[in-house]
Amino acid sequence: MTVAYQTPAAPADASEFDLSEVLPTCKPLGGLLDIEYDWDRVEVPDSLSWFEKRWSTRRNPLDFSGVWRFRELLPFAPDDMIVTVGEGQTMLRRSDRVAKYCGLNAGCLHLQYEGLNPSGSFKDNGMTAASTHARMVGAKLAACASTGNTSASLALYAGASGHFRCVVFVGSGKIAFGKLSQALDYGAVTLQIEGDFDDALMRVREVCDEANIYLCNSVNPFRLEGQKTIIYRILEGMNWEVPDWIVVPGGNLGNSSAFGKALIELKKLNLIDRLPRLAIINAGGANTLFRLYEHDGLRWNDGEPDEELVGRFYGEMDAENRRANTLASAIQINRPVNLYKCLRALDATDGVVREAHDPEILDAKAQVGAGGFGCEPASAASVAGIKALRAEGIIAPSDRVVGILTGHELKDPDATVNYHRGDGASAKREFSNAPIPVANDAAAILKALEGLT
Repeated sequence: MTVAYQTPAAPADASEFDLSEVLPTCKPLGGLLDIEYDWDRVEVPDSLSWFEKRWSTRRNPLDFSGVWRFRELLPFAPDDMIVTVGEGQTMLRRSDRVAKYCGLNAGCLHLQYEGLNPSGSFKDNGMTAASTHARMVGAKLAACASTGNTSASLALYAGASGHFRCVVFVGSGKIAFGKLSQALDYGAVTLQIEGDFDDALMRVREVCDEANIYLCNSVNPFRLEGQKTIIYRILEGMNWEVPDWIVVPGGNLGNSSAFGKALIELKKLNLIDRLPRLAIINAGGANTLFRLYEHDGLRWNDGEPDEELVGRFYGEMDAENRRANTLASAIQINRPVNLYKCLRALDATDGVVREAHDPEILDAKAQVGAGGFGCEPASAASVAGIKALRAEGIIAPSDRVVGILTGHELKDPDATVNYHRGDGASAKREFSNAPIPVANDAAAILKALEGLT
């Protein structure tokens, strides 16, 4: 067995699979797999600050990448096989305006802007890793189901690298045109499935299995290896100090699962001395994790979560025809594929789960945008969740908190404009900033501008 190998996420199953196998079959916990490493055979730096030396070697594409400059912590790929488009040039930014909105002290809230990735979302962190593995195994066709961001990212990597073509499955329900336009423009074959994301994911998994197509949804464990690096960049932005809280939107639960894996590994390698607490925020209209975790008591349970409870929940959901429904379309998912890995992350970090409803998410989004760096609606679920947890007293005003902003605001400009204009489902809100109608007359314009200085 090489340094890196695949293994079932269920601790009771000690099977090991070579990296050349694509999604090998295992049964427990929804068939989820992990990429594991023989760390005794990896030259791991003795401190995270070691990675700072790569700031001066950015002409090397691997050192320029905000994913692959940490390649010692995801050592599954030879350097000459790595597929990169310069992903991970994201930043952690202090936001006192949003801190005040949430009830935190000045200097205590930082926002991680993953929308600064090439395709405009955090997905590029994982897609560079999945694309690399696809190249390693010689895949010529890759596919994904998507609410928009995954398809945009996969299409970008397919088009930019030329190593494979891609097919994207999108539901016939809500998909922001900003995201759909990317998949179309980058040359993806786009199939619009009758149904929502959950339907599209079921179909793409069937088709990939039947036709031997490389699957790039986050059931692919290599995706999550790339997404681990968001944690490394957060720590980098905090001068390698561990925050008290990391708060992240919850959709398919890939980020939260990747974050948990990254933190567990860093602690095991003695690169951090403690783990932050993790908070995962569902949209109220797509709150499977919240209901199972906070209402029904589902837990990791040392790797033996109650799979029958989950099965009953999904059965009731189907019987009642409950469909995910939220303006935060990126997390409009009822059957999160990484549910069990997410439970592991929550267990390791003493985590919590909350839900935020669309009006709260949109208000939080407006506050983020007013600070000069916007985000798409799903991203703002993290800020809405921070505000709620602060109101409950779970987060203290002096806690150091990092909120993850997963996608750029131009992913869904309609949501932004509708909020500020009070159109459609976005009735006039507290933080609306509507355009001011004014006559084509200098005097009228000057009158409208009175009081601005």
